[in-house]
Amino acid sequence: MPKMKTSKSAAKRFKKTGTGQLKRMKAYKSHILTKKTAKRKRNLRKSAIVDSTNVKNMKKILPYM
Repeated sequence: MPKMKTSKSAAKRFKKTGTGQLKRMKAYKSHILTKKTAKRKRNLRKSAIVDSTNVKNMKKILPYM
């Protein structure tokens, strides 16, 4: 059976944690920042864990992660 291809765009966006979960950065932090409060922008800096409903699809596009 041939090797499976990794989605390179997803590989750049997600990292695996020590416990095997997928870590991601939050969206809405790239532009139009003047109308967003400092608290909101500060919370967008933090990373988040990929939701359990999406993990099955993530394993498919990141087979070797």
